Amino acid sequence: MNTTPAHARRAATAALMTAALAVGVAVVPAAAATPSFAAHDDRSGVSHGEKARLSYQESAAVRLTKGVFERGDTRVVDQFVQPNYIAHNPHSANGAEALKNLGGYFHHQYPNARYNVQRVFSEGNLVVMHSNLVRTPGTRGDAVVDIYRFQGGKIAEHWDASQEVPETTASGNDMFSTLSRPQTQEPGSRRLTAYNKKLVSAYYDQVLVRKDLSGIDTYVAADYYQHNPDIENGAAGAKAGLGWLFQQYPQLTNTPKRIIAEGDLVAVHSHSVLAPGERGSAVVDIFRVRNGKIVEHWDVIQAVPETSANDNTMF
Repeated sequence: MNTTPAHARRAATAALMTAALAVGVAVVPAAAATPSFAAHDDRSGVSHGEKARLSYQESAAVRLTKGVFERGDTRVVDQFVQPNYIAHNPHSANGAEALKNLGGYFHHQYPNARYNVQRVFSEGNLVVMHSNLVRTPGTRGDAVVDIYRFQGGKIAEHWDASQEVPETTASGNDMFSTLSRPQTQEPGSRRLTAYNKKLVSAYYDQVLVRKDLSGIDTYVAADYYQHNPDIENGAAGAKAGLGWLFQQYPQLTNTPKRIIAEGDLVAVHSHSVLAPGERGSAVVDIFRVRNGKIVEHWDVIQAVPETSANDNTMF
């Protein structure tokens, strides 16, 4: 999650970001398909049938977004989306037909847009996709995380969060690359999924819900890589940023809504509220766990707008 003074600044500038979204951000921001995302190697820990189902879900999520928002092909909506699709993006109405309409409008406005998928992973009926959405070639674009829920082999529900990519970052790291070793975008072995999910859940509860900074010493590697654009690398950087945040906003609450894990990647979708009475922000944190420590972190933060095209909230 965002753990720096910029968190407050982003809340203040959210209207500008959401205005840009209203002009054309797709309901399902994702990115260009890469074959390896749809056909992972031997990530043991589940049955062959389960591996095939999870791989299908990942492939379907990527194919949908490429088809609709890169090529303007709305036929993939019929192929991969339930007719009564539930939308949580505040600029989208419910239903597959609404998704087709929005996708067609987006492609007309941004015919050269690209969804550059950075990582995609899944657990159960949920798929997480982390992407760099570039509407116009040569621009930095947005960091986007989409979460899809499948039912009966089709997408039934969707949540997302989007954030503008800044020109510079405090750590010197971009918002997307993998820097911890091994430097791969794909999840590790599924045998570690349950362990890593439990570890990140405990970290999130102790540090971000109960605001106990000693949990950073317990769960975070000293050479932790940070992709939040306003935080320095290392456990010390995380502790300094969170310490500032908790001091400035003593009534801050972070409420996790869903936690999704595969291998060494764990995503936490949460509602962060700086002070009582505020709408807060939708946040998706992605953590990478290696050898029992959190070694890398990416996040996307979007302020919850005052109004929405649906009644579902962003959560």
